[in-house]
Amino acid sequence: MRFEPNVKQTTINWRVYALVKMGVLNRFGRGKFSFGQKKIFIPEISSKMKKIYNKLKQEFPYLKICIWHTSILNEFMLHQPGRFYLIIEVEKDATQSIFFFLKEEKYTVFIEPTNDLLEKYLPNEKEAIIIKPLVTEAPVQNVKGVETISLEKMLVDIFCDDVVFSAQQGKEMRTIFKEALSKYSLNLNRMLRYADRRRKKELLKEYLNSTTNLRQHL
Repeated sequence: MRFEPNVKQTTINWRVYALVKMGVLNRFGRGKFSFGQKKIFIPEISSKMKKIYNKLKQEFPYLKICIWHTSILNEFMLHQPGRFYLIIEVEKDATQSIFFFLKEEKYTVFIEPTNDLLEKYLPNEKEAIIIKPLVTEAPVQNVKGVETISLEKMLVDIFCDDVVFSAQQGKEMRTIFKEALSKYSLNLNRMLRYADRRRKKELLKEYLNSTTNLRQHL
């Protein structure tokens, strides 16, 4: 603007768009950019996940489903947990239906388990499925035809749920956030909107302000 005081806003918008496409700028929120291009986080979709997802969509075709595996957290963590979960999130009214359907399919399934339940009754030799209510307007993404988690959702979920994600709390959570922010593109506005849906927006902002380099953007 200083060098071209008469430049039009549409021209500025186009130039910014071009710089994002070229990788010179990275967009992490509405009107917010940083230099350099980061990768988009694409979680792995295993054949087992796809099989279960397709079964559920066949049985409940109109149900919104998000499925992901906690092993995707490994790349962000310093200490690797010894137990993993397949997490399936569906509309709250459908959690019981999904639970009984998967039980009939002979899967090991829990609905919103407590810490006590996870410690005492979860069989260590099996991979358990955890059913959770899907928060409305949760930021999900479609990967290989499967609705799964986004980076923004993953970080907020870890921050909000210290039961299912007990292995990802404390220093480990700080490591996860820092690793995620250094490796991948993050939409800060999208993340904070989701945190607001979970009634943790202000707490998350305080956490980001104290542990990450996003403090200047909050």
